[in-house]
Amino acid sequence: MSMPAYTSFAQWYSAGHLASYVRTTTSAGGAIHLLEAAQPAGDMSDPAVPDIVLYQDLHGGSRVIGDMGGERFDVGSEKGGFFLSALRFANTVIVDAAHELRSLSFPLAQWQSVLDEATDGQFFIDYRDLSMGSFASPTIRFAIRNLWALRIEEGMLSRLLAQAAGCEILAELCRLGGAPFGQVKGGLAPWAERRSVELMRARLSEDISLDDLAVEAKVSPFHFARMFKQSVGVPPRVYLTRLRVEKACELLERTDLPITQIALTVGYSSSQVFARVFIKHRRMSPSDYRRAVRDPVRQISVSASAALETAGE
Repeated sequence: MSMPAYTSFAQWYSAGHLASYVRTTTSAGGAIHLLEAAQPAGDMSDPAVPDIVLYQDLHGGSRVIGDMGGERFDVGSEKGGFFLSALRFANTVIVDAAHELRSLSFPLAQWQSVLDEATDGQFFIDYRDLSMGSFASPTIRFAIRNLWALRIEEGMLSRLLAQAAGCEILAELCRLGGAPFGQVKGGLAPWAERRSVELMRARLSEDISLDDLAVEAKVSPFHFARMFKQSVGVPPRVYLTRLRVEKACELLERTDLPITQIALTVGYSSSQVFARVFIKHRRMSPSDYRRAVRDPVRQISVSASAALETAGE
């Protein structure tokens, strides 16, 4: 039976017959769509979509028979293993047991220019190697785990995080598929680093993107992510979080703004999300921090907390 046409993997999983099995979905600026689903045994085939789609079997132990754009396969799934569906390919997948999966889809329209620039117009994934059943990748596994943890911590995915993680995952898929991304040597020029940081400071309350920062530094988004880390020592998203926490500390110390207002000012959607991030970095709640810095006797604990944060990074 033929399936109706879908414009994206996200649309298929929100409107297709597998939608009822979805537990969680997240999207960030259209760059990446994540979902987690608990599915029964049976036919789990998906239609052709203009997205690169990566699936991760969370528990393994199933027999999977199908064709995802390489050749027909019959394999046992591994815990944490990945399956890759070829671009614009209507895959056929039969699973012999109930299973849980996470999937990431990368709409080609959002990524084509980045991929072309990173590979000098030679973007290529050999689906004969990667779409022949389950494969392992510690790099991709770590990136997805980090994405999922930050989605839970911050309530949503920022565009900056999604795009940077997307570059890392797609670079690894290309490497595994025989077409490595171009390597970048050296960091950002001093002026580019300075302007990037200034832009982050000026737009703390916004969902700034990797594209925004790359334009400021006059390099491609893919190259920017790697060059920034080489120059500053941490990825752009980590540095942006540091700036947000620093600004929040300043506002807690010097103003009487409500914590909810401070959360919005530094780019968090609610006081609850802000509190989770702040506690992670300062080892105390925003309210406790405000009380401590305004009580000279308790400032020692604040200084010790800041020292722990620096040591942990």
